[in-house]
Amino acid sequence: MIGAARPAAPGAPIRRVICATLRPADLRLRLVATLLAVAAISQLSGLGPAAVALAGAMGLALAQGGVEARRLLHLEAFLILLFLTLPFTTPGRALAHLGPLTATAEGLARAASLGARTGAAVLLIATALAGESPARLGAALRGLRLPEALVRLFLATAHYLDLTRAEAQRLREAMRARAFRAGSNRHTWRSLGNLIGMLFLRALARAARVEEAMRARGYAGQMPARALPRPRLADWVAALGLAALALALLIWDRHA
Repeated sequence: MIGAARPAAPGAPIRRVICATLRPADLRLRLVATLLAVAAISQLSGLGPAAVALAGAMGLALAQGGVEARRLLHLEAFLILLFLTLPFTTPGRALAHLGPLTATAEGLARAASLGARTGAAVLLIATALAGESPARLGAALRGLRLPEALVRLFLATAHYLDLTRAEAQRLREAMRARAFRAGSNRHTWRSLGNLIGMLFLRALARAARVEEAMRARGYAGQMPARALPRPRLADWVAALGLAALALALLIWDRHA
């Protein structure tokens, strides 16, 4: 039935409370709080505080609705590299032997701590930016008084990455429509080179058209922006709560 309310999922009120408590609705405060939390987490050294930080970041991400798995692929590759190298390159108490290599307990603990800190930081950043458009991020960065040139560069990069990705997809579909099949041969490399060259030429032509359109509309180095509303008290409480929890973990780590 159109417009009918969906039944609330089990645990939905708890998720809403967690998000409202630790994820400010105001994007400016959310970015600052996330930056402070990531800075504090990066200074942790003990495995216990790092594991708690990872568990907290996972809980916040799940309360927000989860994070796309593809956003964590680079993290998984990094963690695999950590656990393949650190246990065998850190001196300490031997746990296992693999030929001439020796895995140590200190190396395994260091890999676990570093992996937990990295995972917590990535999850916090992904949760803070989930569902936000480049325009809203640019407005928040401008509201934090970042240099205008940096904000314009960020917005242009985000916008043209999407355009270039869509253009590359159209070119690949055109190649497949002409029965192109990639292989390890001269024809494939020549075709891919032509694809990249055509992509750059079209991006350059689009950039020239956009520049002409901006000048025709009176652009003089400053993008129009509306004044953002002042943060609410709940946003300040959520931002301070997230920063305070990260600081508490850092104090625990230093006095453990």
